Amino acid sequence: MVEAERRNIVHLDLDTFFVSVERLINSRLNGQPVIIGGLSDRGVVASCSYEARQFGVHSAMPMKMARLLCSDATVIRGDIELYSKYSNMVTEVIAERAPFYEKASIDEHYLDITGMDRFFGCLRWTQELRKSIIKETGLPISFGLSINKTVSKIATGEAKPSGEKEVPPPMIKPFLTPLPINKIPMIGKQTFHLLRSMGIATIGTLSLIPVEMMEKVLGKNGIDIWRKANGIDLTPVKPYSERKSISTERTFDKDTIDLVKLKEILVGMVEKITFELRQKHRLTSCVTVKIRYSNFDTHTLQKRIPYTSFDHQLIAISKELFDRLYQRRMLIRLIGVRFSHLIQGTQQLNMFEDTPELVNLYLAMDKLRNRYGRKSVIRAVGLR
Repeated sequence: MVEAERRNIVHLDLDTFFVSVERLINSRLNGQPVIIGGLSDRGVVASCSYEARQFGVHSAMPMKMARLLCSDATVIRGDIELYSKYSNMVTEVIAERAPFYEKASIDEHYLDITGMDRFFGCLRWTQELRKSIIKETGLPISFGLSINKTVSKIATGEAKPSGEKEVPPPMIKPFLTPLPINKIPMIGKQTFHLLRSMGIATIGTLSLIPVEMMEKVLGKNGIDIWRKANGIDLTPVKPYSERKSISTERTFDKDTIDLVKLKEILVGMVEKITFELRQKHRLTSCVTVKIRYSNFDTHTLQKRIPYTSFDHQLIAISKELFDRLYQRRMLIRLIGVRFSHLIQGTQQLNMFEDTPELVNLYLAMDKLRNRYGRKSVIRAVGLR
């Protein structure tokens, strides 16, 4: 295989990340069932320990049900600021050593270490990196090493908890064949049930289905799933860069000092790009606000924050930065806002809230925007 000759891809995944961080803070939680999420019965589970999983508890489960299944569990309301801090610590260790890496989520990284085998050996190098992460952060982490993202990610899942697994090219087929189809990353509940209704239970069986039939049943996704079942994935590791960002700015026809108007415009701008964040399934951990005075002096101020993609949180931060930034009381020519330090992710992090209605509200608003246009649902201040 040509791909096997040119690529060595590592997938690193922190084991039960939120729980592991809590155990660093409180060692009495070691070996105990732990559930993290909203504390009220209306909350949902954001993460749980392996001990809790043995009782049937899993992520996104209503907290009331989780308490019934595992009444002895310690329930903790998550601290996203703390988890973001430890996530960045892990990224820093990787950045110091890895030639090419992608931060895929708050607890996952992909590394392209192609060519490393000529110097140290890819497996040995990755083992050393894993030891360094554990030593410097205290967090358990697992990895999979193979020729592409899909096989490496599946290998990590098989290596857990706190393990490592290499799948060289000759072993890809034997490795994948007996595994259940839901081990393939892009197979969700609906696709899983559809394939099971067709009598397909293992990746090996799935790999033998004609690709034309997969396309007929699942469209283009069917082709991708078939390829992954056959160990084929050409998706590149996308280099993680602090410059990766999403932004917008507004230059006024007439310079202004109207603070009410300026903040209304700022809110509208933030609302616009947070919607784009959610559309792209991204979270941000850095907000930057920019102003340009009438004399063309330009100033920016930024703040690191816990990962989020919620309007109400990002609007508050942007307003705070604007108030701190606007000190000269001169006419303003331009304002802008930028979200950076982006990672792939959903708003799972806000499962720590006791009000899941807030998450559902955003889902409903975004659904309306997707159907009727971005401006179909906006805050009242944006109407001016």
